[in-house]
Amino acid sequence: MHNLSEDALPERALGASLRAVRIRPIDLVDVFVYLVVLGVFVQFFPEVIAESFALSLLTAVLLKVVLEVVMTVKKRIVARIRDARSVWVRVVNIASLLVLMPGSKFVVLELVDVLFGDAVYLGGFFAVTGLIIVLMLARGGVRMIWAPRESDHTSRQ
Repeated sequence: MHNLSEDALPERALGASLRAVRIRPIDLVDVFVYLVVLGVFVQFFPEVIAESFALSLLTAVLLKVVLEVVMTVKKRIVARIRDARSVWVRVVNIASLLVLMPGSKFVVLELVDVLFGDAVYLGGFFAVTGLIIVLMLARGGVRMIWAPRESDHTSRQ
């Protein structure tokens, strides 16, 4: 039987945490979609600024990470609202949702400002809200196209 040394335990934990943060192909597609949408916004809306392609790419990655966190939190809050047996629990969770949705836009604006300074500007609250709406619609559209149809699975079997 193989004995694990104490030094091997952190390596195993690190390997497990790296597997948990695995990047899926759809994540790369999302970043590509975000990059294209951001590029269109930079092109057509003068208040949206990204000084280089590299900064646009980094901003797209940042948007992907922030929006994934926001969507995860939103799904948990909605699940709590559905499962709530008390009116007060529902009220608190609805209030949390009402704070999360606009609050996430301010988080995006602040993170962009802290990380990229004046080199990237997403145009303020309403512009970033429009940007995020278009990002989510584009993401949903691409995922609808990308997702395998049920008939594709049954015809192969």
